[in-house]
Amino acid sequence: MTGNATFRHDNTALLAVTSVEAPVVVSSAEFDERLAPSLKRLRLSKRLLERVAGVTERRWWSPGTDFDDAAIEAGAKAMAEAGIEPGEVGLLINTSVTRRNLEPSVAVKIHHSLGLPSSAMNFDLANACLGFVNGMTLAANMIDSGQIKYALIVAGEDAQQTQEATFRRLNREDSTRQDFLSEFATLTLGSGAAAAVLGPADQHPGSHRILGGVSRAGTEHHELCVGGIDGMYTDTKGLLDGGLDLVVTAWHEAQADGWAWDSMDRYVTHQVSNSYTNAIIKAVDLEREKVPITFPHWGNVGPASLPMTLAQEGASLRSGDRVLCLGVGSGLNTSMMEIAW
Repeated sequence: MTGNATFRHDNTALLAVTSVEAPVVVSSAEFDERLAPSLKRLRLSKRLLERVAGVTERRWWSPGTDFDDAAIEAGAKAMAEAGIEPGEVGLLINTSVTRRNLEPSVAVKIHHSLGLPSSAMNFDLANACLGFVNGMTLAANMIDSGQIKYALIVAGEDAQQTQEATFRRLNREDSTRQDFLSEFATLTLGSGAAAAVLGPADQHPGSHRILGGVSRAGTEHHELCVGGIDGMYTDTKGLLDGGLDLVVTAWHEAQADGWAWDSMDRYVTHQVSNSYTNAIIKAVDLEREKVPITFPHWGNVGPASLPMTLAQEGASLRSGDRVLCLGVGSGLNTSMMEIAW
């Protein structure tokens, strides 16, 4: 056994999962126009984002809307859908990658704006694109232990500032083809928000049971994708290869520990690109029609990506369906979580 052991939850349910789409649609064709001088000088063809990544468009927030405002909206929506009052929440975890300052946490504004009680613990959990799933696992452990009754997990992402800075760098006269390739993944990012409410399953008949899953770390790959407010630099091939190895290892070790994930009703993966999705499907032999795809229109919305996709799929899932949430975050880390819908 390598890395962390698999985990199981006894009495935790997903009561609601919601999303908020950013309203401003920005096409990859528009990105091509913004980068036209660089593409011409470096002899790179247009439509790379569509042809290589499969991202046709992504979304930005309207002027005056901040990422944490969107997380607040998603959180309020999730509590309303779950039928939970703010005063009942014992834990708030913000999993956003986006932040405007190092301290205080993003969580404090969300806690205050949602009117959560002083007794509700609140903090940020940062683990790249895997943060939301990690937050659900942590919350489930605390619910199972009886420490809290209800948890609210949120994520709000804003890709615009980072992408604007990337445009400026790539359009400089001294930018190179390697610069373009190392920042290509930044152009696939998108903006959006999501939230989920977790609570005790025995008090919510008919809710979606969180059964457990597996988590694995491959931190020897910690330099393959490094991001900041002004940019993200990625070894795309190295990230894909390392991520696939980690996913396959975690998958097989989970099977050996009693998890049977080869016949799920839905596989909700973190949304990155065509190549990533196709590679995951092939590596663990998933049924393609059971893997919903949202990245062509939302881009990679970081930790909000997977719960946004899950929220979209909720309308077509039936009671008793088995759902596997599967994500990889730069670092590298992977986590898989089974939900009995």
